[in-house]
Amino acid sequence: MKMSLLTFGLSLFAGMMLCAQEKPRIIFDTDITGDVDDVLALAMCHTLADRGACELLAVTISKQNPLTVPFVNAANTFYGRPDLPIGVVRDPTAQKRNSLFLKAIESGHYPHQMKSNDEAYEAVDLLRKTLAAQPDHSVSLVSVGIASNLANLLKSGPDKHSDLSGPDLIRKKIKVLSIMAGAFTHVHDTNYHLEANVYNGIPAMKHVAGHWPDEVPIIWSGYEIGYSLPYPRDSIRLDFNYLPHHIVKDSYLLYPGPDRDRSSWDQSSVLYAVFPDRGYFGLSPAGRVSVADDSFTKFLPAKKGQHGRDRHLTMSPAQNARVLEAIVQFVAAPPSTFTEPVR
Repeated sequence: MKMSLLTFGLSLFAGMMLCAQEKPRIIFDTDITGDVDDVLALAMCHTLADRGACELLAVTISKQNPLTVPFVNAANTFYGRPDLPIGVVRDPTAQKRNSLFLKAIESGHYPHQMKSNDEAYEAVDLLRKTLAAQPDHSVSLVSVGIASNLANLLKSGPDKHSDLSGPDLIRKKIKVLSIMAGAFTHVHDTNYHLEANVYNGIPAMKHVAGHWPDEVPIIWSGYEIGYSLPYPRDSIRLDFNYLPHHIVKDSYLLYPGPDRDRSSWDQSSVLYAVFPDRGYFGLSPAGRVSVADDSFTKFLPAKKGQHGRDRHLTMSPAQNARVLEAIVQFVAAPPSTFTEPVR
């Protein structure tokens, strides 16, 4: 009997350790149209998956542009995952957005099987399908754009993938929402900064802030975090030359160009989601984020006895340097398909 109890105890401990060490399962929800930081964040998802730090389950797109799906498929193909599922918003109220960098795939250097957004899943259908197939409380949802897909997931009802409503499916399957949105400290000489991911989709972000289940934490990366992490132009100039054509470098050059350091807003949310316990960031006290009608985000710490669903990232000067170095290394890492040329 003692041996069986010991064996049981050891098995239980091993199971707990395995669960504790299980790599994050990432769904990447992006508005990959306007700013190039989405491209760098998607590259991070792939390179981190290459090194076994996470599992990349799917990419969903929250803004409307006819090149978004072909571009994401080209990026996924470039990083060796041509069959990674892609979902695209088909909500007519979601923002339409032109792009300077999506045309990079028209160069012919980046093969892609998907030539039209019509070939992709509808975003909420893919979110529900992907979540339903995962273990309970296992998915880290990274959102780095407007909240149209998140809001529509919350509003969704039972379907062929799950008999659960959107909120219940979120409670059952998602362990954290890591979201780049809002602003929570003094920035640009004001403490009333209206951040673009909120401003460009106010009703959707209000719905998420107001209706996301209390049981599932939201970690907000505010504007001030990414703004203090300028991706160095020298990395673009020097770190991607292991290939004659690189989709990250070409996209960056089409957007801010070779003479600007572009803020790493979206990369911060990926880094936290994959490495929440590495000390890259600090966290605010638990509390609640509200979204005003003009898009202003306000964080209120929870009072004693109140439930605090939300926290926002903080970052010390020492963390700032460490985070920026990590982001550069993860963005610039070669794809798993890259092989060093024979000399």
